[in-house]
Amino acid sequence: MANNDTEPKWYILHTYSGYETMVQDSLKRLIENNNLQDSIVDVKIPTEKTIEEKANGKKKVVERKLLPCYVFIKMIYSNQLWYLVTNTRGVTGFCGPQGRPIPMKKEEIRKMRLDEYVDDADFKLGDRVSIMSGPLEGFVGTIRELDEVGQRAKVDIVMFGRPQDVEVDYVQMERVSAELPESDDVTEE
Repeated sequence: MANNDTEPKWYILHTYSGYETMVQDSLKRLIENNNLQDSIVDVKIPTEKTIEEKANGKKKVVERKLLPCYVFIKMIYSNQLWYLVTNTRGVTGFCGPQGRPIPMKKEEIRKMRLDEYVDDADFKLGDRVSIMSGPLEGFVGTIRELDEVGQRAKVDIVMFGRPQDVEVDYVQMERVSAELPESDDVTEE
């Protein structure tokens, strides 16, 4: 009955509206009560922090769910786990044909920032990078500072015609090849 694949993969669960946090908590209790830490590795609800301005003019940082009604689960799939997870209160089923889960692709995992750690990060000061996700998606800039431990970089981008330093997680950026000639290659006489 168990799947031969022993590598945990990310799957998407559909939940009732407003039940995401309850489902996450219930799954964490299920893992703990049934000693499933080796089978279900992680449960996440991707969120982002945004700034909201209230009626009185005060600004407040609010955490919002990126995809309401969805919870992401990293597990080693088996029919037994499928049964346990789909019978958790608030879960309507896995996303996939006939409720059978399909593992997420690497690009989807990176875009949703599910695996926050980048194993092979070899960014250097001065590298040109493209921001692949988040509110600054599509911007290209130059790395000015690196925080290896926190896996963040200060990137110099041009926003509204002005240079701007922004902090970006390693998982949000990708090195781009230099399309313009380097300043060393251009000579003036």
